[in-house]
Amino acid sequence: MINWFTSLFQNQKTVTALDMKEFLIVGLGNIGAEYVNTRHNIGFKILDYFAKKESISFQTAKLGDVAEFKIKGRTLLLLKPNTYMNLSGKAVKYWMEKENIEKENILVITDDLNLSFGTIRIKTKGSDGGHNGLKSIQSLLNTSEYPRFRFGISDQFKKGQQVDYVLGEWNEDENAKLPERLEKSAEIIKSFALAGLNNTMNEFNGK
Repeated sequence: MINWFTSLFQNQKTVTALDMKEFLIVGLGNIGAEYVNTRHNIGFKILDYFAKKESISFQTAKLGDVAEFKIKGRTLLLLKPNTYMNLSGKAVKYWMEKENIEKENILVITDDLNLSFGTIRIKTKGSDGGHNGLKSIQSLLNTSEYPRFRFGISDQFKKGQQVDYVLGEWNEDENAKLPERLEKSAEIIKSFALAGLNNTMNEFNGK
């Protein structure tokens, strides 16, 4: 691991008059090549797109892959948990505590079956909606009051085929539309840190 990255997380932050405000941006997904292009991994896909767009790289650290992005006095810590979906809360709690980030400054990106493909819904809080990643986070943080960014994957599957659908790959039409949706998602991440949650909801919800 390169020295600047090790130093970043092992040394205490230097407190100055221009202390940066820090945010934790969590993309939910499962590790492994077989999951890369699946609907359930949209959280990973959005963070990978953001990192490529901003020319930053992920490094493997405790409980996940992390990358740092700085913009206008803010520091965004991007996290892709390597715990598999069902234990995502372990990684979220660890990095929140390690970096002393308040729950209001985390944004969890997840897939949502209840929204049509590509529909965006940003919320201040909410139930887990049956999503195992959100269940784990809620359990470990002992609260459902944290910002989340739901990305619609629709529910176009037959009865009993939900798991296959969620863990299935995007179809041809979805793949054609994904680039624009990923670009919009990158804008949302920046807006969350720069404009705040309420402004971001007003600007992007339903778009």
